[in-house]
Amino acid sequence: MATATKFGVLARKFSSTSVVRGKLVTPPVPVFGIEGRYAHALYSAASKNNTLDTVEGELKRLQGILKTDVKFASFVVNPTIRRAKKKGILEEVLKVQRCSDLTINLFVCLAENGRLKNIRGVMNSFNRLMSAHRGEVVCVVTTAKPLDSGLLKQLEGTLKKFLKQGQVLQLESKVDPSLIGGMVVNIGDKYVDMSMASKINTYTNLIKQAI
Repeated sequence: MATATKFGVLARKFSSTSVVRGKLVTPPVPVFGIEGRYAHALYSAASKNNTLDTVEGELKRLQGILKTDVKFASFVVNPTIRRAKKKGILEEVLKVQRCSDLTINLFVCLAENGRLKNIRGVMNSFNRLMSAHRGEVVCVVTTAKPLDSGLLKQLEGTLKKFLKQGQVLQLESKVDPSLIGGMVVNIGDKYVDMSMASKINTYTNLIKQAI
């Protein structure tokens, strides 16, 4: 079965109405793997039902529950519980949480296919799709030491020059001492490694090749 056909079947399973038909909506950014497939199908179904914001809000709320409720999180990923039992309990829990049919059907579909272990990845992929849908470009800057507010503002100004009209920069800074110095920048689908650790590895490899 072709990938597009699989996506179409998945999208239809997410919808409790006849609204979702035909091809999937083209995603604003590519998402990959199993998590990406489910997220894309959910995005397509929610887009056609005009419930993108609703589904996004529900998934973010459930992400919070999975982080704080250890028992619930353990139940969701427990492979020893029969799929049918897990599906039924999840439907009850999500109805109590007043989740929409699309969100409930996402969990049901994952439960039926034994893919609930991928739920966090699916949620993260969906968040990425929604961020791109709003024109947001996520940029993660990793440095060996925290950047002061002045440098961070200067860096933000420089990165904004690479954005297209209508795009909004979402800057996130991280610290990784192993970089030694310099920085690593992930912006959209681009990756730039300007760290000292990377340069040292490059020079080390050149020396090894010369010996």
